[in-house]
Amino acid sequence: MSDARRATVYLDSDLHRALRMKAAETDQSLSELVNSAVRRSLLEDAEDLTAFDEQALEPSLDFGVVVKDLKKRGKL
Repeated sequence: MSDARRATVYLDSDLHRALRMKAAETDQSLSELVNSAVRRSLLEDAEDLTAFDEQALEPSLDFGVVVKDLKKRGKL
């Protein structure tokens, strides 16, 4: 952690206990575990944003047009 910043984070007591136990069992610090979890969460956000951007390029359909087409084709 060459460019680490200090932050105060308040954890639910049960989460803190579980995190301490996991840190002891995995030989990692609480900071390492929290940093890893935050990175995973931000990576998921980045993947979601990429998917949204890709979806924005897809043609959109008007709901009313779709319903009318379904009715016209006897599907409704």
